[in-house]
Amino acid sequence: MIDVQEATKLIREMLPIMDPDEDYLTIVAAEEKIASSEARRKKELEEAHANLKALTRVMEAARISSTRPASVPSEQTHVSTLNDIDSSRLSLAKAISDAETMLGSKDAELSSLKEEARRLEVYDPATEHEKELDGSALRLAIYKGLGFEPVVDKKGRASKMIIRSHSGDVHTVDFTTGKNDYEYTETLWKLASS
Repeated sequence: MIDVQEATKLIREMLPIMDPDEDYLTIVAAEEKIASSEARRKKELEEAHANLKALTRVMEAARISSTRPASVPSEQTHVSTLNDIDSSRLSLAKAISDAETMLGSKDAELSSLKEEARRLEVYDPATEHEKELDGSALRLAIYKGLGFEPVVDKKGRASKMIIRSHSGDVHTVDFTTGKNDYEYTETLWKLASS
């Protein structure tokens, strides 16, 4: 505990340091700063409230504009419509692909039939019999009987093979694609047996 006499002595020693007028002015200046700070805070608070009200109005307008109008279908209906359109598009693409495949097949069959009709028009049984006696002609006739008809280029080499499958489809295999003989053979027999 501090002794009373000591405390009194300390207060007396501090009297020359203490100036009531200066302390009063310091207190008044502090009160003015507090009042000005309070006024500034009040103004900032009012501005913040005004800003909040403006932002609330903007948010409400944005919310109203972002809601789906009654004339626009719901999200589920829209998704369902898109799925139906995608399904329809895929069905149409498959139908077009199938039709193009069939068209290619029919074109090949038509050209083959035209070629056969032209060949039959110039058919000479005596010449045909002579060709059959030749070994390569005999092999060619066997190949044709199996459904294979080679197409030769200007140099006399087989560049393509037309294959008539058991189902009646006509396929073409190009020998200039760079595959090895085994792959070509496998492709030819696969197409012939389809």
